[in-house]
Amino acid sequence: MALTQSDIDTEMDEFQNAYDRELAAGATPRVHPPRAYAPYRSSLLRHPRQPLVAVDGGDPETVELSGPVFGPTDITETDNDLTRRHAGEPLGERITVSGRLLDRAGRAVRGQLIEVWQANASGRYAHLRDQHPAPLDPNFTGVGRTLTDDEGRYTFTTVRPGAYPWRNHHNAWRPAHIHFSVFGTAFTQRLVTQMYFPGDPLFVHDPILRSVTDPAARERLVARYDHALSRPESSLGYAWDIVLDGPSATWIEEGC
Repeated sequence: MALTQSDIDTEMDEFQNAYDRELAAGATPRVHPPRAYAPYRSSLLRHPRQPLVAVDGGDPETVELSGPVFGPTDITETDNDLTRRHAGEPLGERITVSGRLLDRAGRAVRGQLIEVWQANASGRYAHLRDQHPAPLDPNFTGVGRTLTDDEGRYTFTTVRPGAYPWRNHHNAWRPAHIHFSVFGTAFTQRLVTQMYFPGDPLFVHDPILRSVTDPAARERLVARYDHALSRPESSLGYAWDIVLDGPSATWIEEGC
């Protein structure tokens, strides 16, 4: 029989309680979840089980030279506006998402490529593998990119994505979120994470978000509404910073 949401909720509570007991006993908080987090079913099948293998004699430049490259001229002035990629207007609530890319000391990380991808307002990705019956939007592809400025700031204009079903368990739904990719200075440094929206009732039921068992680290994945970022007659504003490392680091998917 398929696992129910109640079954998954119980498993997640058990992991959370075990982590809370570790903290009470003096353990160091964990920013990243265990690689094999049972409630997130596919993590059991795809996490590495063997030691890393050196590539071509261990020379890291061999991998980096074969990876993609980009420059400032590859980014256009409209690449960060996901609502202007087609002839018509996309459906959904317009939002502006902005924040800073920071290192562990709070210093700006300049000139870094940040890419985003997301579902449309109905919770559907423009991707062949997404075949659930929510409608596609012909005026919304759901991808964008930008470079951080001298203050490490990025800004995207988009639509608020919808929740969507996934097949982790029976009646499983993912909270609304936007995927972020931070490129670094080489392809091998690329980090991927997710940004969520405040007050979503699906948080407590989501194995991906709850695999981050430290509450403070989990909270750092949730954007905050910022009225100063809202644009008159246009969009609501959300602020979200990305911290690359250190005790306040943002969770990355490679940690799961």
